[in-house]
Amino acid sequence: MAKDYTLLAKTIVENVGGDENVISLVHCATRLRFEVIDRNKVNFDILKQTEGVITAMEAGGQIQVVIGNKVDQVYDAVLKCSHINSDIQNESKSEKKGVLNTLLETISGIFSPMLGVMCGAGMLKALLILCTTFKWLTPEMGTYRILYAAADSVFNFLPIILGYTAAKKFNCSPFVAMAIAMSLVYPDMTAAFSGGEKLTFLNIPVTLVSYTSSVMPIIISIYVMSKFEKLLKRILPEVCKLFLTPLLELMIMVPATFLVIGPIMDQFGKLLASGYTGLVGINPIIAGGVIGLLWPMAVIFGLHWGFFPIVMNNIATLGKDTLFVITGPNNMAQAGATLGVFLKTKDKKLKELSGSAAFSAVLAGITEPAIYGVTLPYKKPFIIGAIFSGIAGMIVAAAGTAIPTVLGTSLLSLPGYIGPGFVGFVIACAIAYFGSAICTYLFGFNDSMLNKNSEKEENTQLNDEITLKDETLSSIVEGEMIPLEDVKDPTFAGKMMGDGVAFKPKSGRVVSPVDGKVIMVAKTGHAIGLKSNNGAEILIHIGMDTVNMNGKGFDVKVQQGQAVKKGDLLVEVDLQEIADAGYDDIIPVILTNTVAYDQIIPMEYGKKEEQENIIELKVKK
Repeated sequence: MAKDYTLLAKTIVENVGGDENVISLVHCATRLRFEVIDRNKVNFDILKQTEGVITAMEAGGQIQVVIGNKVDQVYDAVLKCSHINSDIQNESKSEKKGVLNTLLETISGIFSPMLGVMCGAGMLKALLILCTTFKWLTPEMGTYRILYAAADSVFNFLPIILGYTAAKKFNCSPFVAMAIAMSLVYPDMTAAFSGGEKLTFLNIPVTLVSYTSSVMPIIISIYVMSKFEKLLKRILPEVCKLFLTPLLELMIMVPATFLVIGPIMDQFGKLLASGYTGLVGINPIIAGGVIGLLWPMAVIFGLHWGFFPIVMNNIATLGKDTLFVITGPNNMAQAGATLGVFLKTKDKKLKELSGSAAFSAVLAGITEPAIYGVTLPYKKPFIIGAIFSGIAGMIVAAAGTAIPTVLGTSLLSLPGYIGPGFVGFVIACAIAYFGSAICTYLFGFNDSMLNKNSEKEENTQLNDEITLKDETLSSIVEGEMIPLEDVKDPTFAGKMMGDGVAFKPKSGRVVSPVDGKVIMVAKTGHAIGLKSNNGAEILIHIGMDTVNMNGKGFDVKVQQGQAVKKGDLLVEVDLQEIADAGYDDIIPVILTNTVAYDQIIPMEYGKKEEQENIIELKVKK
């Protein structure tokens, strides 16, 4: 039975600022990538603490929520439980971003949706290479030809796929965009190029180029088309927009692409490819070492897919790529470092985490769980992995390894690298994997880091430095206090967000249990985050699934950043509204920095009045 990710999806949507704060959403191999209107509405702290989220960050002009290899299922759950539409972008204007962030966000929005089919086609090509190497198949066999058509068609007709994704990104008609792309790879046009024909359009000479597998001509063409389409929609009469808009777009944009945009971008692509090969050619060993060393940092910030256009342009222009090949052993390096932690640690929880992350990284090439969950938090394993990634990059560049497709690096994909430089690539991967594992085991990790890391996390504060002190929390409502384990929600009952208690409220008044500051107010009013003057971080969650009420029945009396005293009114809740909506009105009170405390001692369960003592917190001495 498939796992239900609805609760996780709702939590993510709520903490990126809700449906109305999202301009667009795409996902890549491991992360959800949101473009938002106001990043100040994004609650990174809760996102990072949410079970099922590896980490969350702002990078490349996007809010990136790292999920891991279940990202596609979480993505589907987000679309089902929200009004976010993967096909239609919010017309609201986001806050201004820098040129680099805008460029990276655009590239990600265009290429991320197609990564799955691209990697699948690359793997299929790898399997066919393996089959022909071992003489299981020959290129003349029907089986080979059909499977090769399935794999190579993705790359051959790449402009059509890019036309669709670019249209989605630039918010114009995807079907007209695909029609423009189809004209570029239309058999008669490709035959004219192959035959060296000289064509004219209205007596204007046409510079024919090969558009199969090309990247930049179609992207720029669709960007121009998006501007043209907006102009047409403003000036054309409503009665004829339906047919006249696509008619004029095809009549203008297809010739414009063949005459101007295509030839210019083809020359630019060749210049970019020659520039890259020239840079690597000056000293491939140094270039490979620098690229390999810096690549883990690009992965951390989710910027690695920003290089995808360069890779695709290399394949289209040169027939092969070396950039993703040079950086490929980084997967093995981080997998090896994680294995070193797995072998060294005696901590049961870390051993379980590092074991699964190391297996995922080496077998499937998914490194985010390894990086964010294991190597990066303890720093030395990450640095060791980066160093061996650089060493491996030098070896791969020196060996001249290159492949004619896009392929991730893992044990399963190694056959795809068979060809020139294959032995060097395998040696580089082995050195990256075993070198990182051995060095991490010998001097890159020990269990004393667990305590240091925990202390660091415990003392990390959201705003200013606060020394944790013993503290007593008071009741937030008049009602019955019950154990947190009795809440009918596995996230709260399992204490995934932290320890605490829960209340069955008798009154709709929800008051502050501490003197402190409001650090989070859900837009729907159903959740309040507080930080006490003594360092306790508290989440008050009013009702189960009440986020779906969209604020109905919740009268919030405070705002984020406001100072509060114990007993100050936070929210007035209409309990009858919750009941009429069919939701449970139970109110968990969670210590989100539970690990900072030595003891969390609930008082006697049962009926409580406002401001009665409910929990004693004892800090670690």
